[in-house]
Parts: sequence; C-alpha cells; structure tokens
Amino acid sequence: MEDEVVRKSLLVKQEVSSNIVDNGNGNGHVGDGANNNGGATVRPSDSSATAILVISTIVAACGAFTGGSVAVYSSLAENGIIADMGLTVAEYSLFGSIMTIGAIIGALISGKMTDVIGRRYTFLILDIFYIMGWLSIIFAKGAWLLDFGRLLLGVGFGITCYVGPVYLAEITPKNLRGGFMSITQSMTSYGSSLTYLIGSIISWRTLAIIGSIPCILMFLGLFLIPESPRWLAKIGKQREFEAALQCLRGVDADTSQEASDIKDYTDNLQQNSDDKIQNLFQRKYVHLLIVGVGLMLVQVLGGLYGFLFYMSEIFNSAGISSTVGYMVLAVILIPSIFLGASLIDKLGGRTILMVSAMGNCLGCFLTGLAYLLQDHNWWKGVSPILALVGVLIFPINVKGSAGTLCNLVNWFASCLVSYTFNFLFEWSSAGTFFIYSSICSLGVLFIAKLVPETKGRTLEEIQSSLTDILQ
Repeated sequence: MEDEVVRKSLLVKQEVSSNIVDNGNGNGHVGDGANNNGGATVRPSDSSATAILVISTIVAACGAFTGGSVAVYSSLAENGIIADMGLTVAEYSLFGSIMTIGAIIGALISGKMTDVIGRRYTFLILDIFYIMGWLSIIFAKGAWLLDFGRLLLGVGFGITCYVGPVYLAEITPKNLRGGFMSITQSMTSYGSSLTYLIGSIISWRTLAIIGSIPCILMFLGLFLIPESPRWLAKIGKQREFEAALQCLRGVDADTSQEASDIKDYTDNLQQNSDDKIQNLFQRKYVHLLIVGVGLMLVQVLGGLYGFLFYMSEIFNSAGISSTVGYMVLAVILIPSIFLGASLIDKLGGRTILMVSAMGNCLGCFLTGLAYLLQDHNWWKGVSPILALVGVLIFPINVKGSAGTLCNLVNWFASCLVSYTFNFLFEWSSAGTFFIYSSICSLGVLFIAKLVPETKGRTLEEIQSSLTDILQ
C-alpha cells in the first residue's frame, strides 16, 4: 500500500522536475507556462488543497466522527438495552462509564504507538478497535460482550484524540492547517449531534450498525493516503519523505523549500532529542506542558462531558423535549462547523479559542441561570429557553491533544466530570453550571496570557516558540 503511494509520488516529482528549464547559463528556472517549451507553472507548496490532502483529512474526520457517536451512544441506547438485556441500573452504568477506561488505555499507548509504527498504521489499529467494538455490541447477547465492545470503542477513541490532530498538523500547509483541523475536530460534534438526532427513532442495535459505517469508510481511505512526511523524515526515510510530501502537495507544487525546512528541523530535533518522560518536565518544556495540559483541563473541567453525556437529563429537567432539543442542536451545529473552519485561518487559532472559551462561559452561566429561575419558580416560561440557548452556545466538541500526557489528562478529567456530574446536579442544578462557568472564565484568562497564536506559522515555528521561550 505505501510502496504504491511512493511510486506514484516519485512519478509526480519527475513531472515537476521536467518543468525546470535551462536558462543557458547552466542555472535552471521554472517554466512560466508561456515559454516555447510549454512548461507548466510550478506553484508554491502551500497554495491550495489537493485531492490527496482532502482524502487524508476525511480519513481523520471519520475517526473523530466515530468518537462523537461513541461518546453519546450509551445515553441513547439506555432504555432499549435495559429492556432487551434485563440489565440493572448498576450494570448499565458500568457499560456507559467503561468507555472512559478504554480511552485512558488508548491515551497511554497512543504516543508511543504513533512514533514507532507511524501515523497511518496507528489509524489502522484504532479503526480495528472501532470495528471490533461496534461488532461486539451489535451481536451482544449479554452484558459482558456489551462491556467489552464499549471498552474497545473507548480505546479507539482515546487513540483518535492523539493521532488525528498530530497527523493533520503534520500534513497540512500552514495557510490551510487551521481550517482543515477545525473541520475534522468538529466532526466529533457532528457525530454526536447526528447520533442524538437519529438515535431517538431507531433501535440500539441499528444505531450501532450505523455507527460502524464511518469506520468502514476510514478503512478504505487508508489505502489511498500517504504517511506523514514529517514522521518519515524523522525515521530517516528520505526517499519516502520526499515522495509523500509531493503526493500531498500535488504535481505542480515546488516542495523543495518546505522539504528543506522540515529536514533541517527534524535533524536538529534528532540531535537534541529528549525522548524520555522525565525530560518532559525540563525548564525548556514548561510552557509547552502548561499550554497543552491547561487547554485540556479548562475545556473538560468546564463541563464538556457533563453536557455531552447527560444532554437528555439536562433537557428534560429544564422542561425541554429532548427530541426537539437535539434537532435544534443539530441545526445549529452543522453550519457552525463550516463557519468555524472559514474563520480560524482569518482570525487565528488563539482568537477562536478565546471566543470558544467565552461561549462556554456564557453557555454554562445561562444554563445555571435557567435552573436558578426554575428553583425559585420565577419566569417559568423563560427558564427552558435560557437552558436551550445555554446548551446551544456551549460547543460540544473534543479538541485533540498535543501529546500522550495531554491526552491522558483529558480522559482522567473526563472521568472526573462524568462521575461527579450527577452528584453535583443533585446538590444544585444551578450551582453545577455556575461552577462550570467560573472554570470557563479562568480558561479565557489562561488563553489570553499563555497560548501563542498559530496563524500563518509553520508547525516547526510553533514548536520552536513553545520550547525556546524559557531558554
């Protein structure tokens, strides 16, 4: 599979080289399309999206979409599984929560696996976890196979949250990276909202069958996409590195400067490698660690999985039909996916994070205010509307982490939030969301003070700025 991609890419590179015209002084120049030789114009490597880049993004998007479906599946399947399998509430609680245990396992192995076997084969392994997980649930006759399937799905999701963003960051040119990553990571939201939308009208087994469709598409797509050029450069496969980069950038792209930049950075990184977990806490990596872990914490502790796992409970307790709520949520989320993708490269990733954190804060505050009014029997007609608006403002997504530690922190925090939500909700429904709102407001300050802008910067420039800031 990979050899075929390499062969095609080398042919592409030869075609690009054939467009270099001798100027008579022994120096080559690129044909401008208007010369007598009919040379084609060689464009910069970051000027447009190619078909292979789009397909590669779709493959990563399938993993994120499946993760969104996995996350909300248990809330939609609860009544059907309990009725068909005769499970107790405790047994079903285990089924729902075991996904986060699997995600922690996936987080623990994701970083090393991605570095050792490469990004593309890591996608293949996580897809196998997804497919086996869905099949276990589809054919389950008892609780143990249900739990096993849910655990496997969690492992796949945990790996997805790492390798998806890493692969996309490494294959996309700097002027397209924000938009492509925004679309892909928003697929988690899209997967959740679509699953919510159709899950209320079909059986839990049928919902599992539908959930497996993106996994099959992902498997087929893996035969078409190249390995990450940066990973190939890291392990010293120069020929494959150049071929993969040319394949991603297209026939008429001049990749020489980009290839040189990647190679220089990789060589420097190899010479100064600190590939040990204890070295992660060195002074020069402090800023990188704070930003990565901090973004995970302010997002998850701000109530992400409270909204995600218990959406039905939030809607019903606020006096809103869950079916109506899901439909409105899906209608709002679908265009917001494309709006966010179009704005991120114009405004910058840091600005979008700031707006998102402010939206989280406002959404939690309005939801808390709705419950406060309900508790005191004030403005009964207004409180359901406030709750619905608050939920719609809060962006239900799972942004990928930058490393194994960040991914692990993400899932441990998710376990904490998903486990404590019902206890907090029973204590005070309004107080729960006011706490989340306060954490989100701290997130706004955190992003403003510590998170760097990524707009118009190469991956190597971003990494260097984060690791060098304290040196």
